[in-house]
Amino acid sequence: MPETGLQKHARALELDKILKLLASRTACGDAAQIAENLSPSTSPEEVGRLLRETDDAYVMMARFGAPPFGGLTNVTNSLRRAQAGGMLTMAELLRVSGLLRTLRAVADWRRKSEGVRSCLDDRFSMLMPNQYLEARINGAILSEEEMADGASQALQAIRRKIRTASSKAREVLDKMTRSASYQKYLQDPIVTIRGGRFVVPVRAEYKNEVPGLVHDTSASGSTLFVEPLSAVEMNNQVRVLQSEEQKEIERILLELSGETGNFADTIVRGYQTAVELNVIFAKADLAYRMKATPPKINDSGRIVLKRARHPLIDPAAVVPTDIELGAGFDTLVITGPNTGGKTVSLKTVGLLTLMAMCGLMIPAAENSELSVFRQVLADIGDEQSIEQSLSTFSAHMTNIIQIMKQAGPDSLILLDELGAGTDPVEGAALAEAILESLRAKGAKIAATTHYAELKAYALQTPGVENASCEFDVETLRPTYRLLTGVPGRSNAFAISLRLGMDGSVVERAKDLVSQENTRFEDVVQDLEASRQKLDAEREEARLARTRAEEMRREAEEKLERVQREADGELEKAREKAAQLVARTRAQADSLIGELEEIKKQKNKMLTAEQKARLKAGMRVLESGADPVREKESGDYALPRPLKAGDSVLIFDIDKKGTVIRPPEGESGEALIQAGILQTRVPVSNLRLLEEKAHRAPIRGITRNVTSRATAKVTTECDLRGQAADEAVLNLDRFLDSALLSGVDQLTVIHGKGTGTLRAAVQQHLKNHPSVKSFRLGTFGEGESGVTIVELK
Repeated sequence: MPETGLQKHARALELDKILKLLASRTACGDAAQIAENLSPSTSPEEVGRLLRETDDAYVMMARFGAPPFGGLTNVTNSLRRAQAGGMLTMAELLRVSGLLRTLRAVADWRRKSEGVRSCLDDRFSMLMPNQYLEARINGAILSEEEMADGASQALQAIRRKIRTASSKAREVLDKMTRSASYQKYLQDPIVTIRGGRFVVPVRAEYKNEVPGLVHDTSASGSTLFVEPLSAVEMNNQVRVLQSEEQKEIERILLELSGETGNFADTIVRGYQTAVELNVIFAKADLAYRMKATPPKINDSGRIVLKRARHPLIDPAAVVPTDIELGAGFDTLVITGPNTGGKTVSLKTVGLLTLMAMCGLMIPAAENSELSVFRQVLADIGDEQSIEQSLSTFSAHMTNIIQIMKQAGPDSLILLDELGAGTDPVEGAALAEAILESLRAKGAKIAATTHYAELKAYALQTPGVENASCEFDVETLRPTYRLLTGVPGRSNAFAISLRLGMDGSVVERAKDLVSQENTRFEDVVQDLEASRQKLDAEREEARLARTRAEEMRREAEEKLERVQREADGELEKAREKAAQLVARTRAQADSLIGELEEIKKQKNKMLTAEQKARLKAGMRVLESGADPVREKESGDYALPRPLKAGDSVLIFDIDKKGTVIRPPEGESGEALIQAGILQTRVPVSNLRLLEEKAHRAPIRGITRNVTSRATAKVTTECDLRGQAADEAVLNLDRFLDSALLSGVDQLTVIHGKGTGTLRAAVQQHLKNHPSVKSFRLGTFGEGESGVTIVELK
């Protein structure tokens, strides 16, 4: 098949090699053929759709692995023959079963990845696996040459008869081989098969001693394979049964073929869809191998490639480069020394454009952008042709003439070494004229050249931009970086000096160069030096910014870690403090309970002062056990001595109170009424409040501390000795009082006794709306003689 013009240009850009790589990632011949024959689409909508399909496949492969396309086989011809009423062989039916198994596996793979929505879902829904037919074929056929006994009841019965008849025939011959009268006539005492019939090996000289039918002879002629007459009838039965077996197998094959033909259209569509999916996932696999990304697509001719890499160059050797075209300028003139990477840059632009138009992701950084062109035309490489008697220049010109005829507003044109191969003056003028003609047609152009005239043309012409491939004169090596906006230098003089040429020769060469050209080269050199300095400064700034970002991130992480550790330590401290306070409170309550029990047993009454001292001691115990630091009192001094009726502030708990009794003697403690509670407070912990004075807010951390001075009044209810009804009434009043006081835990003392009073109390607590829970006391709390109540 002759190569078309567009295929020729695509081959010049090496698209065919990319498509061969794509074909190698497919799972079947049809998919490989489709991959190799892919052609670039000229519709932006279609290119966008193709890239979305590839990207969706890439995402699903990254999360769930590749679909199992192994076993994808084209059985269309067999299916059409079955559809027409033909009989398929066991091998053909097994291939159909294998295809159905593959379709089912791919459909199951998609079901397992249902969490990801994809534009490929319509294709997956068209696979239509047929598990019934797959199981029907696999249940009937064991291999390409063997039908299963269970394929039909008739076949099973026939084979059972065959085994019985064969066993009888063999039994007759076994007796003959074991008979002493026949053993001397046999070559070996064995039974074998010739032509599907049981025979025995008889020595040639005794053939008349064993009457029967001769079916075969040995290669030497010394042995005859004879079917004795006694076994003929049984062998005939076996042959008849084998004939019936074959007919039944053919009937089963015809039946299976008919069922397969009924599903032929569905299976063919499923196969074609699976082939399309295989090509799409092969694109995704190739993108994974190339570390490719999906480009943004436009139809305005704008190309912005970021860190683009030629996909056919070794990834370890390729240098990423940035290339732009079609945004601020429509023509890019690339100059620089040979082997500097000019042609690679040119091919990278064309090849990546064609790849994107085929729905392939490109080896470039995120947010790269490509345009869809109606045609991509290239004149790249040595086109010298001996057969056509064309020189290199003539071959290039012939190709360029055809390109100029086809060029239009939607064309991307790539020209390598434009105007080379002829007189430099004429070649430069011709190259400039060609660029002007192509620009007039609205094409986007990238061209490489060595001509200084084209560098000047790019500097002087709006819409035309210089670019060069960077070359390190010190190492005599190209860096392969494309520098847009900077015209290239040949570096011939510098390279010659580095290679050891006599300096006088180089100086003479410089003298021979025109003054205008020398000034141009000097300007270019100054620009290059300035650019390299700016690049170094920009790289230094980038590194500094990167270091600053890293330091900021490390500081934020450290701050967050310290905050987490501080929060954790604070939470641990709170837990330990709560445990310590709870333990101390329980000990204090136990001690108070024991003292009350002793008091009742001895029938003595504690005075109010004794109770206050006892409660104050408990408060000191609790306060000492509490690890939370209270506010420091500072240097405050009372403006005057306290007297009864003064309004004061208990500083450490930020609670207002009234002086009931001022401090006496050297005790330094005043009796303060705070709400319903009375407690003794050191004078140093009191602040005098004037009735009309405005108290400034006291800064610092405050905490709420509940006094234990009247714990018995607010938290205990003694019902011992009371009748059940009376006890319930008193308990109800006690609960109401506790709710008003803000107490959340109570102790109800009902004694052990017969348990009647305890039952009445707990029944009332069970139905009380303000009771959250209740339980019997533990050791140290009064055990079963008390009930601990927790209020809501």
